[in-house]
Amino acid sequence: MHRHTLWMPVMLLIAGLSLTGCKQTSEAVADEESGPAKVEHLDGAEPSRVTLTEEAAKRIDLQTAEVRTIVINGAQRTVIPYAAILYDTEGNTWVYTSAEPLVFMRHRVVVDYIEGEQAVLSDGPVAGTAVVTVGATELNGAELEFEEE
Repeated sequence: MHRHTLWMPVMLLIAGLSLTGCKQTSEAVADEESGPAKVEHLDGAEPSRVTLTEEAAKRIDLQTAEVRTIVINGAQRTVIPYAAILYDTEGNTWVYTSAEPLVFMRHRVVVDYIEGEQAVLSDGPVAGTAVVTVGATELNGAELEFEEE
């Protein structure tokens, strides 16, 4: 009888550890199912809002820069890093902007010309707006993948 009472706490401990492991596994599966990106279609309009998890933003090394206004040849011009520009299959130019952390929207821009590593815009977001310079291609892939479904 003495041996039976010694094994009982050991068995309860093993059972408790097993259940804890199951809980962690189911939580991990739930995180995987929600995915690294959430795409919201706004009134069926294009483009959509893309929200990333913090982990996803780290994985793609997401980086942003601010839209700036500078004087070029005596005129105020809006400029962004050339790295922020995406081209679609029809040759239209786009950027991803971020008004809040980890939330992105694709915006059409009109590029007047490229000078070095900066694009001078004739139409686009206002100065101070954050545009994605690294990770925009991945955002675009996430947005377009969800549009097809």
